Amino acid sequence: MRNSYIQSVKKVALYTGKILLLFVGFILVYLAAGYCLSRITVEKEEDSKEEIAIYIMTNGVHTDIVMPTCNEVVDWSKEVKFENTIAKDSTCQYVAMGWGDKGFYLETPDWSDLKASVAFNAAFGLSSTAVHTTYYSRVVEDETCKKIMVSKSQYLRLKEYIINSFKKDENGHFINIQTNANYGKKDAFYEANGSYSLFHTCNTWANSALKTSGQKCCLWTPFDTGIFLKYSNK
Repeated sequence: MRNSYIQSVKKVALYTGKILLLFVGFILVYLAAGYCLSRITVEKEEDSKEEIAIYIMTNGVHTDIVMPTCNEVVDWSKEVKFENTIAKDSTCQYVAMGWGDKGFYLETPDWSDLKASVAFNAAFGLSSTAVHTTYYSRVVEDETCKKIMVSKSQYLRLKEYIINSFKKDENGHFINIQTNANYGKKDAFYEANGSYSLFHTCNTWANSALKTSGQKCCLWTPFDTGIFLKYSNK
């Protein structure tokens, strides 16, 4: 009886060890792939005109695309309404947009607030997504914010990519998420299309935005560092 019990314990320990080993192996492969593939550069389209300034901005983890609030291509304030923010400041000249897991955005203001359930659902694409928008009066270039000049045609492609990231109501309007989880007085959240996962993160979304608009970007990246390395000399 005792020998049988010991054998059972050994089997459980063996299986647990194998699972842990597989998990650690997966994480190492994932990190290696993220590092290596993010170092492979997809170059900017040749002979593109420098007509509109956009920016990439990071908080150290998450990449936003920053654009003029209004120009001849698009007026973002028609759908990303100033009145959906606390400040309701219609003088802001720029709007930043980022896509990501809805649970992370609304339930995790700080990493210390991260719940295991939110992390699990986000990692494996089991939850919904949101677009986080933030208005700015001005944008200052530094290590966390880089300017990129694009042509009108490239900006038009970027606009379509971002618009397609928003869920729309029956009238085709962006769907504002009513929440008190705002990060400041000039931001808001909107329902989004797509699923967040380890392989399609907020930074993957931003990288794809650059790729769609013909800008220098990573072959693939789940992290912000790969994107900003492409613009480290700017």
